[in-house]
Amino acid sequence: MLKLILLGLLGILVLVVAPLGYYGYQFSQSGDDYGEKAQAVELASLRTTNQGDVVGFKDITGSHTWMGIPYAAPPVGDLRWQAPRQPAFRKDTLETVRASHKCKQIGSFGESRPAAEIDKPIGSEDCLYLNIFAPEMSKNDLPSGAGQLPVMVYIHGGGNTAGYANQFKYSGRNLASKHKVIVVNLNYRLGLFGWFAHPALNKSGSLKDKSGNYGILDILAALQWVQENIKAFGGNPDNVTLFGESAGGMNIFAILASPEARNLFHKVIIQSGFPVSISMQSAQNYIEDGGHVNSAREITNQLLVADATVASRSGAIDYQNSLEDAEIARYLRTKQADQILAVLEGEAQINFPPLIFRDGAVVPIAPLQAVFSDAENYHHVPMIIGTNRDEFKAFFVGDPTLVEMEMGFLPKIINPARFHAAARYFNDKWKAVGVDEAAMRFTVAQREAVFAYRFEWDELPTVLGVDLADLLGAPHAFEIPFVFESFDNRFMNRVLFSNDNIPSRTVLSEAMSSYWTEFAYHSSPGKGRDGALPQWQRWSEQPQGDKFIILDGEQDGGLRMHNDAITQAVLKRRLMADPSFSDPVEKSSMYDCLFRGSAHWDDAKFKMLGGKACHWPVFQYLQI
Repeated sequence: MLKLILLGLLGILVLVVAPLGYYGYQFSQSGDDYGEKAQAVELASLRTTNQGDVVGFKDITGSHTWMGIPYAAPPVGDLRWQAPRQPAFRKDTLETVRASHKCKQIGSFGESRPAAEIDKPIGSEDCLYLNIFAPEMSKNDLPSGAGQLPVMVYIHGGGNTAGYANQFKYSGRNLASKHKVIVVNLNYRLGLFGWFAHPALNKSGSLKDKSGNYGILDILAALQWVQENIKAFGGNPDNVTLFGESAGGMNIFAILASPEARNLFHKVIIQSGFPVSISMQSAQNYIEDGGHVNSAREITNQLLVADATVASRSGAIDYQNSLEDAEIARYLRTKQADQILAVLEGEAQINFPPLIFRDGAVVPIAPLQAVFSDAENYHHVPMIIGTNRDEFKAFFVGDPTLVEMEMGFLPKIINPARFHAAARYFNDKWKAVGVDEAAMRFTVAQREAVFAYRFEWDELPTVLGVDLADLLGAPHAFEIPFVFESFDNRFMNRVLFSNDNIPSRTVLSEAMSSYWTEFAYHSSPGKGRDGALPQWQRWSEQPQGDKFIILDGEQDGGLRMHNDAITQAVLKRRLMADPSFSDPVEKSSMYDCLFRGSAHWDDAKFKMLGGKACHWPVFQYLQI
């Protein structure tokens, strides 16, 4: 009998522990990032830039690719926390056949890092490099004049704390070879290296040096490099489309408002972004003086405690206040990069989203929503803006109050009604802030067309009893490989995609890349590059007019225009009248998540509902 019991336990171990180990290992694998291994030099890709000659390689798609071209000097030593400087001139030809360093960050599952890098410092401060993808052509065959190709410059997401340009899904090789555009993507400083505004830094520096918006300035430097050099790759510097997703989209909203961005781009595509910024008071000061809990002064407090210079926050304040500005600047610039990364751990990483600083030089003092109400105050250009229908579902999978893990690895929604209600409100808030209210302002303020979309493709399988279409839907960042027609062979993709849904995926991906590149060519997505797709109409100001296109597979309605716009005011009325919250305290938590810090906040109403605070820190991004 004992032998049978032991055999039974062994069987359970095999059935449960082995799959746990297998799936845990597989899900941690990042797949092959693009350009991690050096490629063979292709002599026909020799080009001359203002900093010297570069030579790249030929991709299997036939496109020419250059990886790791420096667009600014390494921001190290005294250049840490300064505006980017010009890269050095090189006499020798630079072989750009391998990806550059990632910018300094904490490795995360969200950026597909392997298990050994999770929660560990990765990357380098020497990271200001860009990649270029172009149709195959020799130096002698480069187009000129009207024949120069549209340029599409992509800004990666990652909360401005993580991410890197050479992830496979960002590869521009298919857009370049198939649609004849030039694609550029780039790394920019992240986290505390990209957004940090201690008033002791750069006392004699320029306004840009003092701005704290170093990540934004990096992107602007890359755009300036494109203006000066992209002709050498066949691109048209007078037809540059800036596009990006999530934090990349958030940064583009700021760049639209930046006086430093004049003449650097000519149209934008914002995927799942939102116009959000904070004051310099919040970015710089102690909490008692109106600063954020992780402002520059408070981060310095944490560093001083962490290295045992002082024993407590109060001691750190006294110590900081006793130092000369030059001493504080020297202390901060001599800290090791990993020490700076380590100061924010766990939830603190989430509680410090490096939001855009309203410094008055790089980004206007006024909130971005106010800036976008008058075309005289921003770069009014043709634009596409949109979100995914289920932006927040993927985030919710990691919330133990909404989703539990059976046997340690199978996600199960605890309360489907609560899960889907929360997802619906959060997704609609993102759409209201990032698309509909923004489109309403832009459409009134400018003559140039505004186009909007909602990505809804969710033809996902059921795996081991988990209905992924219900659990994930069309989540945050899911549209990216559709745009680039760039699906890698990661285990996750092998789970999500199969012979059953790849045909539909392919059709939609080809349509989206066609719309995106047609917009790059002609400032309107129209009917796509070949004119065979449904007409994507501009946002209509009329109440019943079509507002946005739905991007979906044929089995769920396909490509079609829709007019269901939403505002925060509508969302608030819907929440207050919603009978699905049996506990009014739960409704107060949702109210707090959606409206705290916005013009729609009512403290008395919040307390009347029960006064329960929002427990999703990510909503700091949308509380505007």
